[in-house]
Amino acid sequence: MPRVNCGNIALYYEEQGSGEPLILIPYTSADHACYAFQVGEYSKNFTCFSLDLRGTGESDKPPDAYTTETLADDVAAFMQAARIPKAHIMGLSLGAAVGIWLASKYPDKVLSLGLHSGWPKTDAFIRTVVEGWQLAARGIQNMQDVVIQVIFPWCFTPELYARQPDYVRSLADFVRSRPAQSVESFLQQTGAVLNHDAIGQLQKIKAPTQVTFGGRDALTSIRFADVLSSIRNSELSVFEGCSHATIYENVPEFNQRTLEFLRQHAGSG
Repeated sequence: MPRVNCGNIALYYEEQGSGEPLILIPYTSADHACYAFQVGEYSKNFTCFSLDLRGTGESDKPPDAYTTETLADDVAAFMQAARIPKAHIMGLSLGAAVGIWLASKYPDKVLSLGLHSGWPKTDAFIRTVVEGWQLAARGIQNMQDVVIQVIFPWCFTPELYARQPDYVRSLADFVRSRPAQSVESFLQQTGAVLNHDAIGQLQKIKAPTQVTFGGRDALTSIRFADVLSSIRNSELSVFEGCSHATIYENVPEFNQRTLEFLRQHAGSG
């Protein structure tokens, strides 16, 4: 299996495609396979590195607490170990939070930045929702059930459930097919979400940045658009009719818009 030692931790990754490197950072509780609907398209133009963050998939699961900054340090260490001097960086939700820290702390490593369904600092609403997820995880003790029954409704619109029930079931089957995250690792990861505060990092980002939101997203809604749009050389895009997981609710349009951005900034490093 492709695992690299990144300081005091080993991270699992998969590589596909050719071209400039593109690092895909997963969201909460997901492993590298969460970008399955994107890698096929992206890999036609870029070398995609899909990672398992610490505490997920086949990467190490140390018992200590960590932060979104720690996760960014892991990605930077991965790049050094894999001999990737610069890369395009993309993340959804937690992956976007990690991307903010990575691009601000290690600006010379980032060719472009994609922040999808991201947020700069955890507010009272996100805190309430995520603490509810933690309560469910402690009570249910099965993270696949928690993701499907508790987290999914925050990720998809009611219309998707009503119009495409087979598709939603297929996404649930996909979750059940992946290595289950432990409750302990989920609590560590969501602890990083609860403590996320990167407001002071935004003005340190140099890379061209694409900021996107789902127009129907309640969790990380467009209430964060003005703050994230303060990043220099950033552009904002809203996917109308989508909730938190635009990568699944409108795959063709998400892939089209993000690929256009990536191609626009290819060769810039």
